[in-house]
Amino acid sequence: MKEYLESILLESGTLTTQDIFIHILSSVILSLAIYFSYWITHIGTSYSKKFNISLVTLTVLTSTVMTVIGNNVALSLGMVGALSIVRFRTAIKDSRDTTYIFWAIVVGICAGVGDYLVAFTGSSIVFLVLLFLGRVRNENRMLLIVRGARSSCNDLEGAIFKQFKGKAILKVKNTTSNSVELIFEMSRSAYQLNYKSDISIVDQLYMIEGTEYVNIVAQSDEITG
Repeated sequence: MKEYLESILLESGTLTTQDIFIHILSSVILSLAIYFSYWITHIGTSYSKKFNISLVTLTVLTSTVMTVIGNNVALSLGMVGALSIVRFRTAIKDSRDTTYIFWAIVVGICAGVGDYLVAFTGSSIVFLVLLFLGRVRNENRMLLIVRGARSSCNDLEGAIFKQFKGKAILKVKNTTSNSVELIFEMSRSAYQLNYKSDISIVDQLYMIEGTEYVNIVAQSDEITG
């Protein structure tokens, strides 16, 4: 038993200082590529500087763990057991963030085991894919909110349907004994039909008797923290 324990201890630490330095340095270099990719593909409220920095540290830490484990089965089992007690409950604001987390872990693993060719080749391909496709955004939806006299409800709906050629969808209709509030949803491309008309939809709605207010809101899928 004593000899077995000694053999386990001697199996660790087989890497030289130079090997360890190269593993960590390669993970740092590749993590900067991940940092840059995340920065240029997340614009606006979806960009989180803290999350981007976390991607860099996650890559380096994963590489460090893999360097420690190496080919040592005992250490790998112990590391899995230690990490199993950790619970991550950070909300993911953007589905693309999951891709970056997985990318950082994969790069860290590859760098930690010294497979630099796979790490650099895979990262280059992923970087190019995200560079061209990562900037794709969902088209913002436009909400048209109108409040007016209940007796003018049909006139309000008719003016909106005619202006946007039926592409405005009635989502909410709130009524009282004297008033009505209508909420229409449409795509931004459908809303652009408003600019092709001689009279804007706002002016048309205010021409209808009893109109109290008209609000136009751009609704985005992005979640701000």
